[in-house]
Amino acid sequence: MVMTRRRAALLVVAMCACAALPSTTTANKFSINWKPNTNYSDWPAQHGPFYKGDWLVFYYTAGQADVIQVDAAGYNTCDATNAISNYSKGRTYAFELNETKTYYFICSYGYCFGGMRLQIKTEKLPPPSPPAAAKDKSAAAFTASRASLFYAAAAAVLAAILRMF
Repeated sequence: MVMTRRRAALLVVAMCACAALPSTTTANKFSINWKPNTNYSDWPAQHGPFYKGDWLVFYYTAGQADVIQVDAAGYNTCDATNAISNYSKGRTYAFELNETKTYYFICSYGYCFGGMRLQIKTEKLPPPSPPAAAKDKSAAAFTASRASLFYAAAAAVLAAILRMF
């Protein structure tokens, strides 16, 4: 019983320590209210840039719209004949931008001609920022010292919990 409590306490502290670490995930989720009689030609400029690994989530009304991935020719002519993928089930569709390229989406219910089509160009994720300049070193040191204090406090709490058992 004592070992179970110690393990539980250790697990809680480890989870808190991991939660304090910065996230390494870079994927973004972009929600699209995919509806008829809406022109999406400016949407990418208003919501981008888009990177490999990002997600597009289309929200639409079943029976009134669908999401068709096409090539450039299909996009330009609003033709879903040679669709790359076709999704019309449910009311949402999540699509991962898993390559660095231009993606094309249309609605095949006839609304594409009114602007219900989307062209998304993905880019490679930019490299990380260079190290902080000399003037920013004190801020970096302050942040590092705060992290050290957090971990020291977490270790002290863990030690106090373990002494209780």
